[in-house]
Amino acid sequence: MRKTKDKVRDIGVPGVEPPKKTCTDPNCPFHGSLPVRGRVMQGIVTSTKMHGAIAFRQDYLSLVDKYSRYERRKSNKHAHLPPCMEVNEGDTVRVAECRPISKTVKSVVISVKRPATNQEG
Repeated sequence: MRKTKDKVRDIGVPGVEPPKKTCTDPNCPFHGSLPVRGRVMQGIVTSTKMHGAIAFRQDYLSLVDKYSRYERRKSNKHAHLPPCMEVNEGDTVRVAECRPISKTVKSVVISVKRPATNQEG
């Protein structure tokens, strides 16, 4: 367990700012003791109904060798959501790989980007 509660850790991913809110979650990469490693992914949040986790869609291109062209594919993945971050459906999130937290959750949300809303009036 951490000794100082107001200290924010540097997770080692360039371009990621720690959240302004604090939390006491041990699985938070900024305020807890969860190390991040491996891949840093980006996706769009599809569901926030899980307790402490989200589902996000990751789009990617796959090569079809027969035609020498690419096709668009997508996969749904799960990520842990620390309580210090606010996420809604449709937000773009950056997710970092970590140790397995549950059966399907093997990554954690490290930053959130809200979609630009077009308000005409």
